[in-house]
Amino acid sequence: MRQRNISLLVGIIILAAVLIWVDQPNNPGLHLSSGNLVIDRDIRIHQGLDLQGGLQVLLEADVPADQQAAFDTQTMQAARVIIENRVNGLGVTEPLVQLQGDQRIIVELPGIEDPDQAIATLRETGLLEFVEAQRTPLAEGMRIHTSLDDEEGEGTDQAITPTTALTGTEALTAAGYAYPDRVFPTLMTGRHLKDAGLTTDDLGQVVIAFELTDEGAQIFRDYSIQHVGDIVAIVLDKEVVSAPVINQAITGGSGIISSNTPGGFPLEEARDVSIKMKYGALPVPLKVVENRTIGPTLGQDSIQRSIQAGAIGLFVVLLFMITYYRLPGFLADLALIIYALLNFALYKLIPVTLTLPAITGFILSMGMAVDANILVFERMKEEIRAGRSLQVAMEAGFSRAWPSIRDSNLSTLLTCAILFWFGSNFGAGIVKGFAITLALGLVINLFTAVFVTRTFIRFTFDLTGESLRRHMWLLGVFRISQAPAGQTTSD
Repeated sequence: MRQRNISLLVGIIILAAVLIWVDQPNNPGLHLSSGNLVIDRDIRIHQGLDLQGGLQVLLEADVPADQQAAFDTQTMQAARVIIENRVNGLGVTEPLVQLQGDQRIIVELPGIEDPDQAIATLRETGLLEFVEAQRTPLAEGMRIHTSLDDEEGEGTDQAITPTTALTGTEALTAAGYAYPDRVFPTLMTGRHLKDAGLTTDDLGQVVIAFELTDEGAQIFRDYSIQHVGDIVAIVLDKEVVSAPVINQAITGGSGIISSNTPGGFPLEEARDVSIKMKYGALPVPLKVVENRTIGPTLGQDSIQRSIQAGAIGLFVVLLFMITYYRLPGFLADLALIIYALLNFALYKLIPVTLTLPAITGFILSMGMAVDANILVFERMKEEIRAGRSLQVAMEAGFSRAWPSIRDSNLSTLLTCAILFWFGSNFGAGIVKGFAITLALGLVINLFTAVFVTRTFIRFTFDLTGESLRRHMWLLGVFRISQAPAGQTTSD
């Protein structure tokens, strides 16, 4: 047992050293290149709009009065999906794109440097392409270079002119393109697609049904007859939406797209793909109702105040634990420091975008982080009063406190899930940040309060044995009383 405790303690010390390296303010990141292994990752805190400033744009559907009848919520949802793709292409960290009411979309772009370019990008038309991939495996989200390149007017439906050579390979690689040295011929564009929607096949699995125009039906008929078994990728703005295989010739101008994974498409994924196919371009014209640039001055002030609040809160919690629980409290304080280091490390590595509500969630979770230790220590004291040895009292304290720890954390995690759902569906993005950091803090708390603290106490009790019974005040027990059976115990 002692050897196991030493091994766990060494592992915790190594983890703490790694966390300190990750959390340093000027972390250089990971930039490794060895053969086929390439790691190029910055490690930094991602700040939200309220902390670092940026651009906030409010877009509204510009629909003529005579077309209002054909306008529905699905149209705005499709517009939101396409605008979200535009924003991701800007390279903005953790943007916010949400519906506001029935005809408006709010877009927040933290750290944006060129507001005019960003606004123009939000309103530009999208390009949907059906691309000949032959037998090349393509995954959803890959960026590829097609024959409708920038020089031929990307974003338009001009005549298709496949190219045979590609220049600027290094630039494409830097931009995240897969197969940067290859041009994929475009078979059709969005103008050849009449409709797309969801249905089910004979097995009851969700599939995507599509219908082509007369011109598109002829093009796809001729191609599919000769390319059964090949892949035709559905690409929106050079990003692969889906890459289905032609299982049989499609001669009627309509067909279905099924998933190769067991169980078929998840419903939400299939709906997302069909929306992107149906609305390759913005389905409704949008006008800018309001745009404003938010400066970083408020953000910097808020960061300083938040850091001060967090430091004060951490100090108060540490002081309470070491004052009231003495030696166990000191060990819990060490675990709490690891808790804070692990939180910030995950904020950088996941990454989690820090906003003021998100920081509030972290501070709240830090205050709750010692709840588990308090439950454990009070149980330990009860076992010590009953005359148990320190090792037995410690193990019983953790095992008896675990149901309460588990249930309290699960109920709070359920609340976080409800808040996250609320923020996702009702445009309350700030609620999502609070829910994420609070839930993450609770999960980390289960690790540090139960595993780390337990390892520290086990190691300490292994070193001291029962000698601590002569100094009960070190265990946070301040009064000695006589047990009914005549045995002196702690009270």
